[in-house]
Amino acid sequence: MGATEPPNFSWVAEGRLAGLAMPRHPGHYRFLLDHGVRHLVSLSEHPPPHHGCCPDVRLHRLRVPDFSPPTPGQIQSFLQLVEEANARGECRCGVGGQAVAVHCMLGHGRTGTMLACYLAKARQMSGGDAIREIRRLQPGSIETREQEQAVIRFCQRLRTGEDTEEA
Repeated sequence: MGATEPPNFSWVAEGRLAGLAMPRHPGHYRFLLDHGVRHLVSLSEHPPPHHGCCPDVRLHRLRVPDFSPPTPGQIQSFLQLVEEANARGECRCGVGGQAVAVHCMLGHGRTGTMLACYLAKARQMSGGDAIREIRRLQPGSIETREQEQAVIRFCQRLRTGEDTEEA
């Protein structure tokens, strides 16, 4: 089986960070690897199937219950992982650093929340603007009011300096 694009895959920052639904087939991992993804962050309560078929894509688990927002600590861990991976050696796609992909079950709620926090920090966007941009890139993202509020609170902490660690 060759590389096949995982469901709901899209780049939020080309060659740096992508979101997707849970990869379910070995070809999904080959697709990620072929596109420079070296780190897969799973927000699901259960690990993605067939992950062992592609040891060059490192799995990171941040378990977030379905329809819930990630905690501030989980958001910080995620952003730090993205920054560290992006700072590592050049990937095959020619972009400096290693790309990260993040998923939950369908790639909407929990995934969209993390991606909006990334955009808010990386592009100095407001919470509302980051949410709108993620919903434009991945329609259906950020499914609950609690997930929206997690992005808004993250942005407030950024502005007030409560998130002092570089992520």
